[in-house]
Amino acid sequence: MPPPPSDIGFAPGYAPFGESAAPSLPEAFRSIHIPQGARFWRKMVAFAGPGCLIAVGYMDPGNWATDIAGGSAYGYALLPVILLSNVIAMFLQHLSLKLGIASGRDLAQLCRERFSPGVAITLWAGAEVAIIACDLAEVIGVAVALKLLFHLPLIWGVGITVLDAFIVLGLMNKGFRYVEAFAASLIVIVATCLGVELLLSHPSVGAMAGSLLPTRQLIADHGMLYIALGIFGATVMPHNLYLHSSIAQTRSFERTVPGRREAIRFSGIDSAGALIFAMVINAAILILAASVFHWSGHAQVAEIEDAYRLLAPLLGVAGASALFALALLASGQNSTLTGTMAGQIVMEGFLGLKMHPVVRRLITRGLAVVPALIVTAIAGDKGTMNLLILSQVILSLQLGFAVVPLVIFTSDPRVMGAFASKPWVKQAGFGVAAVILAANIFLVLQTLHAI
Repeated sequence: MPPPPSDIGFAPGYAPFGESAAPSLPEAFRSIHIPQGARFWRKMVAFAGPGCLIAVGYMDPGNWATDIAGGSAYGYALLPVILLSNVIAMFLQHLSLKLGIASGRDLAQLCRERFSPGVAITLWAGAEVAIIACDLAEVIGVAVALKLLFHLPLIWGVGITVLDAFIVLGLMNKGFRYVEAFAASLIVIVATCLGVELLLSHPSVGAMAGSLLPTRQLIADHGMLYIALGIFGATVMPHNLYLHSSIAQTRSFERTVPGRREAIRFSGIDSAGALIFAMVINAAILILAASVFHWSGHAQVAEIEDAYRLLAPLLGVAGASALFALALLASGQNSTLTGTMAGQIVMEGFLGLKMHPVVRRLITRGLAVVPALIVTAIAGDKGTMNLLILSQVILSLQLGFAVVPLVIFTSDPRVMGAFASKPWVKQAGFGVAAVILAANIFLVLQTLHAI
């Protein structure tokens, strides 16, 4: 008979990664104290924060482009897609935070440890491609916002985004709470700007409520299905799964079964609340596009710059377009923050590389900025917009390569100990992966057909 499990929920002799080797995101690992014996709300405040960082990935410029296209073309009909996408996101992000808290590792570290070198390197390459694609969308979004607000040439805006690496470095040096506070502040800016825009657009509450259930048209209309899959691909981000499994370990909770269970509970509340807020933001963008463009006969608005030009005259308010661009700038800036952190986590986790933070973050940012600079210089603004669309397709393709390892690890008692997922959770996870794969195949085929 095997000996009983240890007090941390693992088989005897098995130590969580964080207990025996280099921690994930070492400059922030266990840096935030969790008060023992405190009341619910005090502990909730202590655990709150990572959810904000995860939520920003669900409201980045890639989401803006697909939400605007969906709302202008089909009104409120694609609201159920946003709802479904965010429910799936909540499920996957919960698995991710649970993995980090229960195992003491992040997803990238586990891939390096548990898979063969060939498989691990392949997954690392895919993760890097996904992060570069995500960074491209964010870089382009910030550059477009700077162009709209300050009339800067797009290529200048792309170059300015290199400074984001130093913003991350400065905030991390002050403490991880400053990173979380910065992200939360930018989210407030986005929410305030979009809230004002929605009030000005006078959306139909009855029409929105009537659109919450999907119809057959979603499948029958290929154009609608294509945009729906684009919304789905832009919502669930592969780099967020790596990121969440790492930043969930920034809290200094008790490394026991009860301590980990409490951490999973509070972190789960933080994550769910933040993702519900992200869902509201995405829905607000689509509702705004539907209320302003679709019902006024501008059903072909599919690009951010077109939306900016039309908002002020259609709403009859001079500052409406500026509010829209400010929200886009805050959203893009926020997303570059978490994208840079995810790049560090993936590089260190898969390869075990340790380098100076400045060098590491400049490499991460450069991998996105250089392609954007080249395309902008050669093909101009139109080429940059095509690059934004391509980045979303690449993200969709890479998502399954993060989801499958996540489901495998969270279902393995050797990794999770007492916190291994139940069989139905494992089956649901693989079901989600299958849906993602099928959606991605269709999306890629449609994209290639349109070229």
